[in-house]
Amino acid sequence: MEAEKVVELKRVALKLRSNVLEMVGVGKAGHLGGSSSLAEITAVLYFHKMRLNPKDPKDPKRDRFLLSKGHAVLIQYAALVELGYFPREELKKVKTLEGILQGHPDLKTPGIEAVTGSLGQGLSIANGMALALRLEKNPARVYVIMGDGELSEGQLWEAAMASANFKVDNLVGIVDYNKIQATGPIKEVFDTGDIPSKWKSFGWHVIEIDGHDIPQIAKALDEAETVKGKPTVIIAHTVKGKGFSFAENSAAYHNAALTEELYKQAQEELRKQGELL
Repeated sequence: MEAEKVVELKRVALKLRSNVLEMVGVGKAGHLGGSSSLAEITAVLYFHKMRLNPKDPKDPKRDRFLLSKGHAVLIQYAALVELGYFPREELKKVKTLEGILQGHPDLKTPGIEAVTGSLGQGLSIANGMALALRLEKNPARVYVIMGDGELSEGQLWEAAMASANFKVDNLVGIVDYNKIQATGPIKEVFDTGDIPSKWKSFGWHVIEIDGHDIPQIAKALDEAETVKGKPTVIIAHTVKGKGFSFAENSAAYHNAALTEELYKQAQEELRKQGELL
């Protein structure tokens, strides 16, 4: 990837974090931590890799994106608004009856492919979509992001076995491996062990990357397209709360309200990060 493209996508990721911050706002709980850990991955998927048509969200040839960890949907909204799927004023109405952007993905929102957030179910839905595309001989691909805490759900591993059994090679799973779930570190709350080895043993092609490194993300997604006869999972090592010093590696900001002071601090930190690009 050319250096100019890398910088462009870094700026996109920064803008996505800014949009997430705007949606969280002051005084109301919002999933800042698990949304901001996905900024670079979301930037590369939506603004570099996936085939999309914002003017026709149901274009049959579009690639599909599912956020199985649906509580982090703010990062998806942050991308969709930049692509023009809905007006920017909707960001001010997140999680209200007046808006179309709910706390978890909902099909009434343009660009959303499935209702998710009941953890462990997104990979099953993605399997169905990928198999249907294969039956139709449709070249579109399916991308599904899962949380690392979500890996404690049994249905997810049933789906992982099915993916391998049916050789669903038009499906790419991405694990947001920030190592912290809602109530604390994964190892302390529910230790899921050696995650890469588990996926490999289930018959998946496994790629491990730094989930904040733009070229690594792009290279992994390119590699996934070359893999035939088995699904691919990308284990993306990330930092929960990335980009906001007070939230990084902290379970406290999995879902929390910001004070006016913290909100202004976050804005200033993003501004300074932008100056370095």
